Amino acid sequence: MRGLGTRTILYQQNVAASLGLYNNDFISVDLLYEKGPITAGELSKLTGLATGSITALVDRLEKIGYVRRQNDPTDRRRVIIVPEYESKEEIQNTYEPLNNSMMNLISSYTADELELITQFLGKACTVLDEQIHDLSTKTRNKSNS
Repeated sequence: MRGLGTRTILYQQNVAASLGLYNNDFISVDLLYEKGPITAGELSKLTGLATGSITALVDRLEKIGYVRRQNDPTDRRRVIIVPEYESKEEIQNTYEPLNNSMMNLISSYTADELELITQFLGKACTVLDEQIHDLSTKTRNKSNS
């Protein structure tokens, strides 16, 4: 798992560089893909970045058309960050080789094996989310002491 995690990070860094993005920008793009439209505050909590950094990050992503800001219909003081990048050709072209290779890998497994793998990965993501939360809480508590 650690090796897979390391390779995932390295792949992500290379994708970000190939698109001309900072790694934190690309992490945010991936989070928005996973979560859908969220507030800047929620993105700050998910990334651990300060709200000022999130503002600059969203400015950069909005300038290149990867996100757009939308007023929150229930609270005019809040802004929702809406992902806009999935239809971009450079994103599709960047991920296509990985997608094709993964589809080839997936085709080598039976439906039962894929179900087990999917369950494992879902549970592994939950464990990682819990560990991220615990570590970020400890880090915040240390910095507040």
